[in-house]
Amino acid sequence: MKMKHLIIGVAVMLAPGIMSFCGFYVSKADGTLKNKTSQVILVRDGNKTVITMYNDFKGDTKDFAMVVPVPVVLKQEDIKVVDQDIFQRLNDYSAPRLVEYWDRNPCNNYPEMAKGLTGKVAGVQVSRDKYMDDAEKKETVKIEAKYLVGEYDILILSATESTGLKEWLLNNGYKIPDGAEEVLDPYIKSNLKFFVVKVNEKEKQKLNNNFLRPIQIKFNSPKFMLPIRLGMANADGDQDLIVYAFTRKGRIECTNYRNVNIATDKNIPLFVQKNFGMFYNNLFNHQWSKENKSVAFLEYAWDVSPQNYYHCDPCIATAPGEQDLVQSGVWWLGGKDWSDYSDVDNDEPDNGSKNVHFTRLHFRYNRNSFPQDLFFQVTPNTETFQARYIITHPANGDFTCDAGKKYLQDLKVRRKKELQDLTALTGTNLNNWQQDATAAADEETDATAQYRTLIPEVAAAAEHEKTWPASMIIMSALVLGGAGFMRWKGMV
Repeated sequence: MKMKHLIIGVAVMLAPGIMSFCGFYVSKADGTLKNKTSQVILVRDGNKTVITMYNDFKGDTKDFAMVVPVPVVLKQEDIKVVDQDIFQRLNDYSAPRLVEYWDRNPCNNYPEMAKGLTGKVAGVQVSRDKYMDDAEKKETVKIEAKYLVGEYDILILSATESTGLKEWLLNNGYKIPDGAEEVLDPYIKSNLKFFVVKVNEKEKQKLNNNFLRPIQIKFNSPKFMLPIRLGMANADGDQDLIVYAFTRKGRIECTNYRNVNIATDKNIPLFVQKNFGMFYNNLFNHQWSKENKSVAFLEYAWDVSPQNYYHCDPCIATAPGEQDLVQSGVWWLGGKDWSDYSDVDNDEPDNGSKNVHFTRLHFRYNRNSFPQDLFFQVTPNTETFQARYIITHPANGDFTCDAGKKYLQDLKVRRKKELQDLTALTGTNLNNWQQDATAAADEETDATAQYRTLIPEVAAAAEHEKTWPASMIIMSALVLGGAGFMRWKGMV
């Protein structure tokens, strides 16, 4: 039987390579697939959860499969496929942003005018096949249901022990990495089911493109969580996860790891605009290390209810409209479905509210820093937040007036502070940015206030501050030692 690629988790593409948020990759013997980055949409109200899993698998779809732990046996109406563009829209809208401002010349007698802001970031049917027969032979694995949804064949498995599940997967053509039983076992002991997906080639050929659409599932459970431990079985280093969450009440927070607001509202040098992506990557890595890695970083939080027209400051993309939110799984915007009794056991009644609160959380996890799956809670916190970084273009013209001379002095001080903040935010050596500052055309004509001139000065001051405490300790030791020597000699 031909070996398949198995992804226990969710296949995701944010950058070159194939990725998964809650699973590990299993490939052919010569395969090198690894988990790196992923994104998932969570919608939560009461006990009801909707999860949308991004999937942009590159390669032969005959070699694709994924498995997701779920708390209940999903019914056919609980599974659907959605347009993958929804992830791009949510990412573009909520991503960390760069804001531009322009100084005015104080020598010109006109009121300050807003120059504008810009930002960058940067049909279902049931069928049977050989899998049903194979599974029924295994006492430890049972197929609870089987569906065809869009271009996907879907199985719902239950298992009583991890070795049996691994054996079933191997016997059905999947290659499991070493140590799989260890990560599968906790989910089996928790009585979770396994949502197994592979591509139906006949249905896939009916699509207009070669992309596999995201899968959306819904279920009722008092547990609000994402299983990430499976994704560490054969992960290649640290993995990133972006969670786009929507609730009716307020932000979501992680309950078993610390929640930290990413550093924001900082003024940074103008030349960072040319490479904002590298700047934010350095910033995130530094903040993650500084917070001891076991954290959930908040990058965006806002009320995006359709009736609320103010969603960001500044906005860097079109806000998700009501259609986008409904596609993301925000079911309450579509009104009450009186034929749907899936939320009858919700611990919070439907109060008819049309509010939608959007939270973007960014995780970077590995075996050491994240030994547990991610558990969440919905909070009443409706405070707005966004990862926002500011560059300011200098004024131009004649500065011979007194206010103009003071402006030039203040500009030099401000730019020094921007360079200091750059190193504090990213943890990088300021000299590493000299090439960026030199390559960029500095808009300041006064050479003494240009970044390329200020970098050596600020770097030297920082080095002096770093060595000054050590020098003081050495000097103090010498003074005390000298005083002791003179006392011993009877000189004092």
